[in-house]
Amino acid sequence: MKKARLGKGLDALIPSVSEEDLKNDLSLEDILNKDNDNLKENLIGENKEKIKDNENKNIKDILKVIEKNPRITLWSSKSAAVLRYLRKTRPEFSISKEASIIMDEAISNKYPEIWKLFEDLN
Repeated sequence: MKKARLGKGLDALIPSVSEEDLKNDLSLEDILNKDNDNLKENLIGENKEKIKDNENKNIKDILKVIEKNPRITLWSSKSAAVLRYLRKTRPEFSISKEASIIMDEAISNKYPEIWKLFEDLN
C-alpha cells in the first residue's frame, strides 16, 4: 500500500516508527532504508502498470488504423525494379503478395517480441 507524502509536511520526511521496528531494535538508517525500499517497490509496480496500460492503448489504436487501411508505402528503387521485372516475366506474379511475404518474414525476424503482440491478425 502506497504512503502518500504530498501535503504531509515534516511527517513526509520523517518516517513513522512502528512498534515492530522498535521491538526489532532497528536503527534510524534501517528504518529509512526499509521505507525507501517500500517506496521503490510501489513506484516500480505503478510504472509497470502504466507501461502495460500504455502498451494496450497503443495496440488498440494501431488495430483501429489497420482495420481501415492495412497498406504501407515503401520507397526502394531496386526492390521496385526486381518486383516489376518479376511481374512482367512470371505469369500470375503478384507484387503485393510477394512484398507482403518478404516484409512479414523480415519484420517477424527483426522484431519478434512486437510481432507476437499482433499474432491474431491474418
